[in-house]
Amino acid sequence: MIRYALSCAKGHSFDSWFPDSSAYDKQAKRGLVTCPHCGSAKVEKAIMAPRLAGTRKRGKTEAPEGTPAAAPGNQPVAMISPQEQEFRAKLKELRDHMTKNADDVGQKFPEEARKMHYGESEHRSIYGVASPDEAKALADEGVEFMPVPILPDDRN
Repeated sequence: MIRYALSCAKGHSFDSWFPDSSAYDKQAKRGLVTCPHCGSAKVEKAIMAPRLAGTRKRGKTEAPEGTPAAAPGNQPVAMISPQEQEFRAKLKELRDHMTKNADDVGQKFPEEARKMHYGESEHRSIYGVASPDEAKALADEGVEFMPVPILPDDRN
């Protein structure tokens, strides 16, 4: 996982997590990265300090000056603000609501979404899987959809 500091065209700053650097590039290109303040899809990476890992010498981990070294076998941890915890809880609630109240169509998502968009089948809530190319084709056709939120906890 990688966290980027981002800013929109209106100057709003925010952070967002991505599985890797190419995931950000793909999502931003498709207009899926939007500002939580104004909804703008004109988002760019902001300047941020690099996060450097410590080096290992003779089996010991060196920590930055003033930081206690982690005991062997311990994992790095972080605390998130109450606002981030609330946002994460709301995303989980949204995802749980979507998956509970929609039909899982799996790999047939693009096909089913098109049928509903063109009036070939009755509109209903669905979710499933689409490749980046399939998602782009749907968006190009004007089919409205959104990615199901994925939280860092889902990958652990």
